[in-house]
Amino acid sequence: MNVKQVIVIRKDLNMRKGKMVAQGGHAIVSALFKDTITKVSDGLYEFRPPKEMEEWLFNSSFIKICVSVDSETELIKTYTLAIAAGLPASLIQDKGHTEFHGVPTYTAVAVGPGNSQTVDIITGKFPLL
Repeated sequence: MNVKQVIVIRKDLNMRKGKMVAQGGHAIVSALFKDTITKVSDGLYEFRPPKEMEEWLFNSSFIKICVSVDSETELIKTYTLAIAAGLPASLIQDKGHTEFHGVPTYTAVAVGPGNSQTVDIITGKFPLL
């Protein structure tokens, strides 16, 4: 099975490279754990990834692609399409403490890990970061 994750970063914000990397990292982690961890009891959690995510985590090379969009509208649309397609996805909103003058700002989306063809339908048109 061909499985990958695509990280989408807003270029219109002109974030520093370190900020872009941090926002992408938040998106990756959030997409992996958002709907896959269940609390079993105090201090005990169970991780139940979907089939594609399990393949990506344990039997592949963690394929990740970084692409960019030029607006908040494109970023939110990407997230909405990923969720509608049944893919793991996470939309990251920065609190604005370091770069956005205190204004909460949507910065990144992770799509997948999921079937590469499905992920490409949503993210394949965006340029590489």
